Amino acid sequence: MELLLRIIQQYIPLSAQDVAIIATLFRQLKLKKGEHLLQAGQVCNNIYFIEKGLVRYYASTDGEEKTSYFNNEGEFVCDYASFLPQQPSRTNIQALEAATVYAISHANMDLFYAQVQHGERFGRLAIGEVYVTAIHQINSLYTDPPELRYQTFFDTFPDLAQRIPQYYIASYIGIKPQSLSRIRKRMAQKH
Repeated sequence: MELLLRIIQQYIPLSAQDVAIIATLFRQLKLKKGEHLLQAGQVCNNIYFIEKGLVRYYASTDGEEKTSYFNNEGEFVCDYASFLPQQPSRTNIQALEAATVYAISHANMDLFYAQVQHGERFGRLAIGEVYVTAIHQINSLYTDPPELRYQTFFDTFPDLAQRIPQYYIASYIGIKPQSLSRIRKRMAQKH
């Protein structure tokens, strides 16, 4: 839980009492590779924090999986479009590696906001970051060429390229794996 507390402290100060409250609100879970935190059609009832591991977000369209995002150590994981209104999700969240996560339920998140001294400020800042990231990603899919989206992937996830299968990376940047191979070859020739 030490990493979780450090990340929260990047947003807000925590007193000893706040730390004690947080320890009661989160529960640790272990995931196996391939296990889902969330499947489409379910309501996202938890926000997760990754202590160890890697997850991907994806949707299935006409039998094809389309990867939309990745999270790894030190990051929060949630389908906020499902979690906030408590409506069924259209997204799947799957562990790409064995993972250790901390989960906080929707009800406990409300307690976090009410009981942790600067809890609501934390929520506002964290959700703001999620929103900005989502807008940048959507704009990129509509305006950036695949080569730039691939470079942005490496800038955003510099340590993940060896941990994520190439076909998930291709899906994330919106191209077929064969196109990704060609882009990687062209980029390697430039360097």
